[in-house]
Order: sequence, then structure tokens, then C-alpha cells
Amino acid sequence: MKHKIEEILQKEGCLVTTTAGVSMYPMLRNRRDTVVVRPAAGRLKKYDVALYKRGESYVLHRVVKVLPDGYVICGDNCLNREYNITEENILGVLTECYRGEKKLNLEGWPYRIYVRLWCAAYPLRYGWKKVRMMAGRRRK
Repeated sequence: MKHKIEEILQKEGCLVTTTAGVSMYPMLRNRRDTVVVRPAAGRLKKYDVALYKRGESYVLHRVVKVLPDGYVICGDNCLNREYNITEENILGVLTECYRGEKKLNLEGWPYRIYVRLWCAAYPLRYGWKKVRMMAGRRRK
């Protein structure tokens, strides 16, 4: 029987799963990294990685802005930001990440530097991806 993620988080207090998709690359690799998600304890902070529900899909993306009534969220490898994500949408927050047997330190300075630089470079990445998409269309 397939359990809903909400039920697992409520019953077990955490969800351990392998990632699927490339929206959080390079931090998380498709079907190779393992994540631990726990229910959020209070409001999320900027740079937290939130698990939320979009329609019938579950999404693990980074909080890029905290607003009084919700969050602006975007995957590390995504162009489009999502607005109007509220507390009701949030199911949990990433607390641990494993690359094989190695636990990534989400509290250490290398990770904090990566997150800040990656988010600060968003306008450059956005422009670069748009240029590449336009060049690909011209070739066709």
C-alpha cells in the first residue's frame, strides 16, 4: 500500500527517501542522494530546503525569500520561482542529506557559502539558461 508522505511524516516523525528529478542539482543528484525530511518546527528561514505539495506532486525546493504570509521558493536548477507558498503547503524541511554513505554537513561553512553564492548567482544563471534556450530554438 502506498502511504502518503504526510502520513509518514506524522506517524514516523521523518521521511527518508532517495531524490528524484534534477530541480535541485547540483546539491541533490537524481536518484543518487538520500534525504531526511522532518516536519518543520515553526517558520522556515531563507535557504531552508522545504518539502511542499504542489497539486498532487511533492516538491523539494529552496526558500529564497520569506514573506509575512508565505515564501518564495525555487529549485537550485530551476528558472521559475514559485510564489504564494504558504505554511499550509509546507510538509517538512530537509534536515540531512547523504551522498552514498557520506553525510553532507548542512550546518557547515562550505554548505552555507555554496547556498549564498548559488542564490546570489541566480540572475546570471537565469540569463545564461535563457540565452541557451533561445540559441537552441534558432538552430531548429
